[in-house]
Amino acid sequence: MAPARRSRLTAVLSALSLATLTAVGSVLLAQSPSQPSEQAAADLPPGSSWVGSWGAALHEAGEADEIAPEGFTDVTLRQVARLSLGGDALRLRLSNVYGDRPLEIGAVTVAVRRGNQGRPRVDIVDLRRVTFDGQESTSIPVGEVLASDPVRVRVPDLADVVVSMHLPGPTGPATWQASAFATSFVAEGEHVTDPGDAFETLDESRYFLAGVDVATDDDDGTVVFVGDSITAGANSSVDADLRYPDQVAARLLGGTAASAGSAGSTGPVGRCGVVNAGIGGNRVLSGSGRTGDPVLDRFDRDVLAVPGVRTVVVLAGINDIGGAEGDLEPEELIDAYRTLVDRARADGVRVIGATLTPFTGFGYATEAGEADRQAVNDWIRSTDELDGVVDTDRVLRDPADPARLRPSYDSGDSLHPSDEGFAAVAAAVAPALDC
Repeated sequence: MAPARRSRLTAVLSALSLATLTAVGSVLLAQSPSQPSEQAAADLPPGSSWVGSWGAALHEAGEADEIAPEGFTDVTLRQVARLSLGGDALRLRLSNVYGDRPLEIGAVTVAVRRGNQGRPRVDIVDLRRVTFDGQESTSIPVGEVLASDPVRVRVPDLADVVVSMHLPGPTGPATWQASAFATSFVAEGEHVTDPGDAFETLDESRYFLAGVDVATDDDDGTVVFVGDSITAGANSSVDADLRYPDQVAARLLGGTAASAGSAGSTGPVGRCGVVNAGIGGNRVLSGSGRTGDPVLDRFDRDVLAVPGVRTVVVLAGINDIGGAEGDLEPEELIDAYRTLVDRARADGVRVIGATLTPFTGFGYATEAGEADRQAVNDWIRSTDELDGVVDTDRVLRDPADPARLRPSYDSGDSLHPSDEGFAAVAAAVAPALDC
């Protein structure tokens, strides 16, 4: 896209940012463990640590995708992340895991806001400059994830954080999440301090933004939800943050989905951050491209590397069963679950298994696949190898036809829950969590 005029507010924001921000070392997180680096931890107040408050599981672009394969040149992206846990500071995690060249970041701002749901607008007094090792621009190597310096701003629970990043480009293929069910925005040129007038709607995907961490009490931790489109929130209302992990966060932090984002929510001691690591079409055993690396391959990066992770909820496998057309042995999935449990336990992370939900009526459903689903669910319900079980199948199924979703919980395709169905799952999951 062609360059555009720079915002007249840039000078004002620069002065404000220099007065309010303290630059400290950024953290490179390529194959990092789940704990923050010694340098990052030293910069936090005593008794505080970094905890994942929001996240997106990113993947590479598919050949048929319109924007992601080519990427961006001289644009500003504006994206909104609904946080779970609040804190005394935040930092961003930006990803170039699937890039083919270093990702140049020209400038970044964040704003904690209230209201303006589904819109690019922010109040300029809320904007803060983001730095990387004290600099406003940075370059992220191919295959790496980079954490920003801390941004010293008080973040309430269940807050919206608006992230604007200038990409001088050309970026090449974007590391992204194709189906985010949240509106992203774009402006030509550098507009990281613009209140919103320069932006237009881009799509419902996320680009390069992998996570937002908050500095909070050492007693707090994070639960990561890993899975496929059901975890990612397929068919949920766009910009409403009604994916089931979002609704779990609202329950854990003392609010409701409708009131999320309001100031003053405190929640119980030892609170949970919530990170969503769902990817549409994802499988446990195989995959690539638009449906993401299989859970087995991405588990370390998308789950165990999340700062403060203490619990993971695994709801994955229905795409393996459906895609196999009856040729998958249930033991293959069960062995994969055991591998995930072993890897999580080695890092001190609890594993909660969720039963696979009904899919009769969906395009890839077969009688053989239903038998495989039942066999996998029997193991999940009966095994003592998991730290906990949530029977999401029982929650969502139709009592009159247990192989199908309850009609009121069906978004219309016989696989993905409605907003009401996601609420029912959240109500069942939240009591099983321990952070």
